[in-house]
Amino acid sequence: MLCDDCKKNQACVHLTQITNTQKIDKHLCEECAKKYGELIFNVDQKFSVDDFLAGMFNNGSIDNSQMKVMTCPNCGMTYRDFSRTGKIGCNICYTTFAKKLEPLLRRIHGASSHIGKVPKRSGGQIELKQRIKQMRSALANHVTNEEYEQAAKLRDEIKEIEKEFHEGE
Repeated sequence: MLCDDCKKNQACVHLTQITNTQKIDKHLCEECAKKYGELIFNVDQKFSVDDFLAGMFNNGSIDNSQMKVMTCPNCGMTYRDFSRTGKIGCNICYTTFAKKLEPLLRRIHGASSHIGKVPKRSGGQIELKQRIKQMRSALANHVTNEEYEQAAKLRDEIKEIEKEFHEGE
């Protein structure tokens, strides 16, 4: 594939730029990619996944001295260890590093709460919570659209499900 800019050299870089709702994909040769200024090519420099993860985790909101201090009281993992490995030590790490993980999870996944499949063995309570959350969102939409009869039916359904939920606890 030829470079999208110069149309002469073989493209070796794929650049995706997303601005608001517009997505621009470019296939560039090394020379044209250098002109964009966002990519710095150094043939001697090796790219490592660790460097990539460190760049993702260290977005500047907490300085290095604070990162060294942040330590999980349960497993002893520091935020610096997490930023090097990309792996959480235990479930307590999520609350310990919450201020740093929240924006990171939003940036990577688009959300910071799990909205996917629910394991069958832990099923009932989690599924009910998710269902109630979805129904409340639909209820808000009905009220916004002035569909009051449907909103009232949904409100009653939510009350029934919440009743089941509290009986199951």
